[in-house]
Formats: sequence, C-alpha cells, structure tokens
Amino acid sequence: MKKYVQQIMLGTVTAREAQARETLRRIRAAGYDGLELNRFMIHPSSLMVRMLTRAAGMPTGNGGKLDWHGLLAESGLEVASLHADLGSLEKETEAVIDEARSFGTDRIVITGMYRFDYGDEKSVRDLAARLNSAGEKLQKAGISLLYHNHNVELLQVRPGLRAYDILITETDPACVNFEFDSFWFIDGGADARAWMERLGSRMKMWHATDRGSRQKGPAMTPILKADSMELGTGNMDLDALYAQAVRNGVDAVVLESHRNWIDRDPVKSLELSAAWLREKRIGREGSTER
Repeated sequence: MKKYVQQIMLGTVTAREAQARETLRRIRAAGYDGLELNRFMIHPSSLMVRMLTRAAGMPTGNGGKLDWHGLLAESGLEVASLHADLGSLEKETEAVIDEARSFGTDRIVITGMYRFDYGDEKSVRDLAARLNSAGEKLQKAGISLLYHNHNVELLQVRPGLRAYDILITETDPACVNFEFDSFWFIDGGADARAWMERLGSRMKMWHATDRGSRQKGPAMTPILKADSMELGTGNMDLDALYAQAVRNGVDAVVLESHRNWIDRDPVKSLELSAAWLREKRIGREGSTER
C-alpha cells in the first residue's frame, strides 16, 4: 500500500514555485509516494471557485499557475489519481483522460456533486446511471473511475435506503468503484468500517484523517466540537479501519484534511501524520529530515 497527500491540503503552501518546490521536497522526505491531484488546482480557477473553496475551509491558492508536471518530475513524487467533477468529465472526456495519462495515472475520481439533492431517490438513481456511462467510456480507454464520498451520501432517500446504498448497488463494478473517505462517514454518525467491509474489493483507495478536538483548558458541556486531526492523535479507530482496508486489497491511502492543522501548518501536519503511516509500514521508506 502506498501513501499520498491530497493536493487540497496544499493550497496555502504552493502559491509560488519556490514554495511549492520546498513543500514537495518535505512531502517526499516524510516518506509519501506522491500526490492526489485536483483539476481545479492545477489550472487557473475563477474567483468564484476560489471564494467557494475558501469558504469551505479549503483554499486553493495560486497553484493553478504552476507547472505541476515539472514540479512533480523534479520532486520524484508520483500521482495517485486525478480528481475531476462529473460535469467536466462528461463534456470533456478525452481531455480529462489525456490529462490523467500525462501525469502517469490511470485513475479519475469524481469528487462528489455540488448543489445536488442526495435525499431525492430519482436524482441519486440518475447519478448512478451517469457514473456508469462515464465509467464505461473511461474503462474502454484503460482508465478507472472512482467515486469519492462525503457525508451527504448517508441521507435516506426513503426509510432504510440511503443514497450510498443506491450508488453501490446500481453502479457497475466493471466501470465504477470507490475511493472511501472514512472521516466523512464517521462525521455523519455511520460505522465506517462496516461500510468499508460492504464495499470489499470495490474500495480501491482510502482517504484517511483522524477526528478529535484541540480545545484545551476549562470547557463547558456538552462535548466539544470535533474536527480533523493528524493520524493517531484523534479518537478514530484507525487501526481497525486500516485492517479493513488491507482486507479489501486497497493499494493507496490518501491523507486529506482541510483545516485544524497543528500550528496552522499543513506541511507540519502531514509530517506528523506520516509517523502513524510509517508505523503501519505504509508507503516508501522516508525520513522527516528537513
């Protein structure tokens, strides 16, 4: 199993070429194998996109102006997959395929739908059909399509039936599989390990972070609000999740957190998480030397 960093963590530390080069150097030194890229972060994005992602706690920075092919080649880091939105994939299928290939990856990940009603059964069934259609085109080109969840897929479209149930049962395993984000399902109150078990071999990649609180000192009840944490510093049962990922045959774990980094430093945060990953012997050998 290899270990990667989701590019969304790096918006504030890849604004300029020199800064990006140093960030990538530290990622490799921490033992990571590479990055998982987002299309909206490797191309210049509109002001609206930047504002929306910043409002969601995920600043994109100015990395869209950088030469990511050159930076990655220089760093020795590889690309795990390319995140894309479904609309762009449907409209620009060949361009997205070519871009994935140019980075040496055969995986394209749908990042979830924006302004989409996951509580509406017909809409979710239509989404499954769209994923099948896109996945079939990619499969013919030798590219795998994965779907990345958040917590909205836990919405019930009717009693006893959740959106994620439909996405699992109505997508074709030959064309559509999954990048499972355990943090979001736990955040939504679900048993993430049980869902991972259900996905089985269709879970191809694992998005991982921990969950807890940094608040210190006297506190008022009720329980403190939780947020993402560095691996091994929160209260998620990461060992059980990792064991299930191994049973599923997952070959890539991707670290992703959007905020709440130790000392507000995403690079320091990913270096700290690397210690837990090394304990599990995940990824290439590396050090945290700077």
